[in-house]
Amino acid sequence: MDSWRIILFPFAWIVGLAIRFRHWLFDVGVLKTHSFDIPLIGVGNLSMGGTGKTPFVEYLIRMFYKDHKVSVLSRGYGRKTKGFLFGNQFSNHEDIGDEPMQYLRKFDGKIKVAVDEDRVEGVRNLSEDDANLEIVLLDDSFQHRYIKPGLAILLTDIHKLYNEDYLFPVGGLRDVVTQAKRADIVIVTKTNKVLSPITKRRVKQVLRLLPHQSLYFSYISYGKAISFPDGSEHSWNQKVRTIIMFAGIANSYPFQEYLRDLCTELIVLDYPDHYLFRRKDLQTIRKIFDDTFSGNKIIVTTEKDAMRLMNSEYLSELKNLPLFYIPIVMKMHGIDEANLSNQLKKYVKENSRNR
Repeated sequence: MDSWRIILFPFAWIVGLAIRFRHWLFDVGVLKTHSFDIPLIGVGNLSMGGTGKTPFVEYLIRMFYKDHKVSVLSRGYGRKTKGFLFGNQFSNHEDIGDEPMQYLRKFDGKIKVAVDEDRVEGVRNLSEDDANLEIVLLDDSFQHRYIKPGLAILLTDIHKLYNEDYLFPVGGLRDVVTQAKRADIVIVTKTNKVLSPITKRRVKQVLRLLPHQSLYFSYISYGKAISFPDGSEHSWNQKVRTIIMFAGIANSYPFQEYLRDLCTELIVLDYPDHYLFRRKDLQTIRKIFDDTFSGNKIIVTTEKDAMRLMNSEYLSELKNLPLFYIPIVMKMHGIDEANLSNQLKKYVKENSRNR
């Protein structure tokens, strides 16, 4: 550990004390938790981001939308609106946030996407809107204890398992590790495509799951590049000379590693999570592109960043440049795919009402 982090431990202790007190208020009933009579699947993490929550929610959508009426409820981080709001064809990231915007664009017409900072009111509104609603996916809900999902799924990055991390500001955790006990399922994300039994055993030893908890392993698969903003698919038959990558996500390192295999030179511009790009940011990207001595060069960003740029008044700064985003899909390892599907579908079938 870096020596400068050591002086931050007293602050992390204070943060932990406040978090534990809040959880205690829920545990003893001072703060009330609400349940609903429809299956609620909660997805979240203990960290401040970067665990692959968005592609996992998309994984669940693909699992259920063909056979069930599914709604996704999110807080809508970064939006400029308040209260309950349905996403529609006129929505943008300022209305509903970048992650709900991504769900909406990918699955429009197949599911409903709604946002509400009050998840309890959000589920009530969804239920009132559609009496036949069958499943609600609660996006980033692990810390929102006012609502109790029937099934709680916790994600953790294999490169920084929650048991090997520290509370903010020392580490990247926003919740205490002991709260992992509330999860029914733990998904280890961002593993290598080939996962050794030794690695799986080490992870199990580190996480020390409880008897009621199921453990699954997943990895990220990258799709074909999408030209932005026209939306056409592209694949490169030969290695690109230079890729200029910019991203405003919690952990862009896996994305960087993927792009390094596609090019000779990778230029990285890293921004904070959920970053709202300004005119001067895009001007900087254009200048780097113009100043890069290479005839075979492109600009690449993430799908989530593309959602924030979709309706940006500054996007014209990158006009006529080879700009792409690369979608990602979460996949499960081997038998984990069938086992996870069976567990989730069994819950939905047997729990038309939360206990």
